[in-house]
Amino acid sequence: MKSYRKIGERVFDLFNAVFLSFITVITIYPFLYVLFASLSNSTDLARHKGLILFPLGFNVSAYEMVFKNPMILKGYGNTIFIVIVGVALNIVMTSIGAYFLSRKNVLLKKPVMALIVFTMFFSGGLIPFYFAVKNIGLTNTLWSAIIPFSINTFNLIIMRTSFMSIPDSLEESAKIEGAGDFWVLCKIIIPLSLPIIAVMVLYYGVEKWNGWFYASIFITKRELFPLQVILREILLQNDTSGMAIGTSMMDKEDVSESIKYATTMVATLPVLTIYPFVQKYFVKGVMIGALKE
Repeated sequence: MKSYRKIGERVFDLFNAVFLSFITVITIYPFLYVLFASLSNSTDLARHKGLILFPLGFNVSAYEMVFKNPMILKGYGNTIFIVIVGVALNIVMTSIGAYFLSRKNVLLKKPVMALIVFTMFFSGGLIPFYFAVKNIGLTNTLWSAIIPFSINTFNLIIMRTSFMSIPDSLEESAKIEGAGDFWVLCKIIIPLSLPIIAVMVLYYGVEKWNGWFYASIFITKRELFPLQVILREILLQNDTSGMAIGTSMMDKEDVSESIKYATTMVATLPVLTIYPFVQKYFVKGVMIGALKE
């Protein structure tokens, strides 16, 4: 019986290893494909069909063309501003809202919570939202991608649940000593909630970095376009003319494909670079935020 169990466990472990390796490969390969294509010679890339397992004639000219495009650098600057200012505002607003909703004996807490949850399933629609943003003067400003999205309801609920897991005795002791709610939030709740805040920074940061839809609606000035809107133009409208200057008409189509892959990598790498630094907080923060009330 023991021998049978050992054989069964080995077969199961082998199957798991093979299956998970397969899942890993098919998950990572699309990224590797774009990376190898961006580093390939444009002519060789245009002629190649099928999988790419290594760069086809190592060449970084596509990246040089990408960074020569002033719109890419402007897009980077706009996106970095949106991410830094937006995430800071998100964390402040979400923390204040979560603290209010996590405290006991708060007046009208349940009706307020019900209204907040209601917004997860129903909204006023895109057109009323656009007019609301326009009427407060945020259109054609970077603030249109920041202020209307100060709080994400799902993230608010996660942070609220995390705050509720902190013992009430800590707050009661602080208030006996004369501390107010703001002091309790900043000196007790926030320091004890750094893992969930790290998760919120990641969630909000990725959301801000990848956001293009509302920016494309609220912003029409090209100099204010975030990076993702510029990337969308390049990929969907096939607009690489500003980066392929000096290239012969025969080679422009080939170079255009390399530029698209290079631009995709330029827009993706910053998030992939930052993720390892917050990964150690990720699982812990998600588990804390998932505790049952």
